[in-house]
Amino acid sequence: MAFDGLFTHAMVHELNTTLAGGRITKIHQPYPNEIFLVVRNDRKNYPVLLSAHPSFARAQISQIKYTNPQTAPNFVMMLRKHLEGAQLLGVEQIENDRIIKLSTTGRNELGDEEKTSLYLEMMGRHSNLFLVDEAEQKIIDLIKHVSPDQNRVRSLIPGGRYIMPPKQDVLNPFESLQGLAKLVLDIPEIPELANALQQHFQGMAKDSALEFATVLHNPGDTLANAQTWLNQFNTPKPQIIEQERGIKFAPFDWQTLPGDATNYATLSEMLDQYFSEKSERDRVNQQANVVLRVIKNELKKNKNKVKKFQQELVKASQADEYKVKGELLTTYMHEVERGMTTIDLPNYYDDNQPLTIELSNQISPSRNAQKYFTRYNKLKVSVKYIDEQMRLANLEIDYFENLQAQVNLAAPKDIEEIKQELIQEGYLRIQTKKKQKPKVSAPEKFYATDGTLIEVGKNNLQNERLSMKTAARNDIWLHTKDIPGSHVVIHSNDPSDETLQEGAMLAAYFSKARDSSNVPVDYLPIRRLRKPNGSKPGFVIFEGQQTLTITPQRSKVEALRKNHE
Repeated sequence: MAFDGLFTHAMVHELNTTLAGGRITKIHQPYPNEIFLVVRNDRKNYPVLLSAHPSFARAQISQIKYTNPQTAPNFVMMLRKHLEGAQLLGVEQIENDRIIKLSTTGRNELGDEEKTSLYLEMMGRHSNLFLVDEAEQKIIDLIKHVSPDQNRVRSLIPGGRYIMPPKQDVLNPFESLQGLAKLVLDIPEIPELANALQQHFQGMAKDSALEFATVLHNPGDTLANAQTWLNQFNTPKPQIIEQERGIKFAPFDWQTLPGDATNYATLSEMLDQYFSEKSERDRVNQQANVVLRVIKNELKKNKNKVKKFQQELVKASQADEYKVKGELLTTYMHEVERGMTTIDLPNYYDDNQPLTIELSNQISPSRNAQKYFTRYNKLKVSVKYIDEQMRLANLEIDYFENLQAQVNLAAPKDIEEIKQELIQEGYLRIQTKKKQKPKVSAPEKFYATDGTLIEVGKNNLQNERLSMKTAARNDIWLHTKDIPGSHVVIHSNDPSDETLQEGAMLAAYFSKARDSSNVPVDYLPIRRLRKPNGSKPGFVIFEGQQTLTITPQRSKVEALRKNHE
């Protein structure tokens, strides 16, 4: 289902039960549209995500790890000033809309009591998060500033009065079901009834309305069925349903969502699983805009080079024709007269078949012959140059395709290191007073079923450090065969067959072939790796490898990750 008003109702109930009465101890803004509040309650810390993302707006307790920027944004500094140390009085939903209010009380710099609230509006591309002074209903700050000429209905700037979004003439289904029985009686068809329910009740997305319409057609009293269904939002049994066309989530069993269901203890745990890849990809893309632009431009430039060089090689392949024409003109020079534009001469390289040779009427016969020899020599010399330049361009293409694959597999924290690599290699310029040596984070750790440590590099700087510096000479190194991917190291000189298969699983999963089957993976001891002088980060050559094939499976990778956690 969607994160609509009904789901918001269930989530607010979960958040209020877990967090009310707790104290806000830390506030972070790791991503442009998302805030994390660390709320301590009942001697536990709860990281609360408040997201005003245009596609993934939501509120939940999230255990997904994040990395904070070195410089805190202005909005988070304002939140820290007003909310750090404050008590979270409660979490409530505004009617059945996609608006959540977190009420807090604390002390200002003078020691006076200060009551402020966070309003999270989850409205698609209009999503926003407001810090509001409750006494004056004044906006202290908001995560997205919107100028008055962009929104004339509401003030969306600091200092303005906080006004709720325009209210629609619909009913809150948790407060009133007036008119429901008549709708069901007048509209017997489920799809049409779903549309009518959306128009009649507040906070119903299309899929929720379709489920509600289906429930209303179950045997029994219509109003009793409706009330029973709505009551389940207060006692959810969250689940993710796997279907052929992807995965869906629901707060409890839904008749309109058939498929294999996996149950979760809380709505937040379910959302962490559901959004883990979706929001992660989006966060990566947000942070990788500059990196992706450089990669795209370099790939385009080098592919155009290769195309141009291939055209030049086609021309160079005609070099022998120029040589033959020059030799024929030299041999039959007595037949060539000044002022001729063409001449047909017997080609003794082709059974004396006549060959038409173009001539310049402005130069002598001998200079015409010399002109063909000059073209021949120029093209023959150019082949060696073109071959070398094409080789270098293809190396660049391989390098940037590898970087592109790394970005597609990266976590947000890995993007900065890819950016640093581009700066280090001279592809990206930044204005800094001093050239800083990039700090390289640790590769991701996994543990095989038998407890053997397996490390996976997520970018070239990690790959280089792992493979050429930190791994032991007899550790086993793995990499997808002729496919961009991560360096994987099994920290054992004699891993079991099962551990070798698990290492290959990681190499295949963290590669461009993640969604393929029967992926070939090379493996060999680290001591057989060699890094050519002057080569780019993460580039190695080797020989004496063995190869096995494996099909990547996310569930098995997650199991290996949990072994570490």
